[in-house]
Amino acid sequence: MSQLCRSADSRPQYEICIKGHLAPHWSDWFEGFEIALKDNGETWLSGPVVDQAALFGLLMKVRDLGLPLVSVMPTQPEQTEISNMQTGEGS
Repeated sequence: MSQLCRSADSRPQYEICIKGHLAPHWSDWFEGFEIALKDNGETWLSGPVVDQAALFGLLMKVRDLGLPLVSVMPTQPEQTEISNMQTGEGS
C-alpha cells in the first residue's frame, strides 16, 4: 500500500467483543475505545492500540472486570478501506 493510502493514524485497529453491556463512561478506562452495545447482550470495543503490550493491557482490564471475552479481531481503519476501494486494491 502506498503512503497516500495510509490513514493519518497508522496504529493497528482492533475490535474486542465481550459478553455483557458496559456503560459508555467506561470508554475512558478502555483508553478511549469506542463502545457499541449490541442487541444480543454483547459489547464491542473498537479503536487503535500502539503495540501488542497495549492490547494485552486492554484484555487484562476485561479480565479484571470479570467479563467473558468473546473475540479479539484486528480491523482496518475506515479510511484505508475507502482508499482500497478507490484504487482497486484488496479485491
